[in-house]
This record gives sequence, C-alpha cells and structure tokens, in this order.
Amino acid sequence: MSTSSPTRISEALPADCRSRLMELAREVDFDKGTRLFREGGHADRFWIVRSGTVTLDVHVPGRRAAVIESLGTGQLVGCSWLFKPYSWRLGAEAMTPVRTYEFEAERVRILMDADAAFGSAVGHWVGQVLANRLQAARVRLLDLYAPYGSGSFL
Repeated sequence: MSTSSPTRISEALPADCRSRLMELAREVDFDKGTRLFREGGHADRFWIVRSGTVTLDVHVPGRRAAVIESLGTGQLVGCSWLFKPYSWRLGAEAMTPVRTYEFEAERVRILMDADAAFGSAVGHWVGQVLANRLQAARVRLLDLYAPYGSGSFL
C-alpha cells in the first residue's frame, strides 16, 4: 500500500537535514524472513530501506499477524524510537533480502535536540509517516474485518 504524500527520505527531508542524518547511518542487511522488531520490544533504532521489501504488521490475538503496509526503497522502518516509552507499536519483517541504513535512535534524538531546524524537519517527516501509516492501518483492518471492506472514500 503506497501513499501519495512524501514520506520517502529523498522527498521529505531537505538536503542539508538528509545529509546530517546520513552521517549517522551504518549499512545493515537482513535475510528474507528476518524480524526487524516485534510489538512491545524496545525501540532503540530505526532503518531506511536501501533495497528490498519490509512489511509492517500488527498482532491479532488468535490469528496470524495482519500486514498493514509494505515498505520499499527510501522508506522509514520504525517510528516508535522517537516517542517515549520507546516501545514498538507494530512488528516488521523482511519479505525479501533487505539492505538498509540503520540509525541509533539516541544519537538521532540528541542531534534533534541540539539543532532545532534538524529536529523540526525529522519530527515533521516522522509525523507524516505516522499519519500515512495510521491511514494504511485503518484501511487494511477494515478490508480484513469489516463486513463490506474499507469503503474507502479517498
């Protein structure tokens, strides 16, 4: 499920902020089927997809986890690192071999606090990602569980 709003890092962050963020990145790869994180775990890092596909899912008691969204190149994986209590609200799994940039959340939060322009840009980016994910979750859950599907009016 893709969105039309700019949530890819190349579209969402100004070049100077993107460059500062990327200074904190390290390259990390995941094999197909690897869980990046599980709901309730400690959110101490996040990723930007370089290649491959990561799905976000939500635990549904008595059923298999419901996939909320598929993420690809340039997209943010993980938002919970920015908000206390820093616990994952969703789960994430590599659906293909995935190459990412990984960021330590605490280092990014420190930089956000030290540089108001950078902090504002990253905060707005994550906020936009969250707004899009909330809508994707709503539509997906209605598709799965409502008697007439999402009835999307968008």
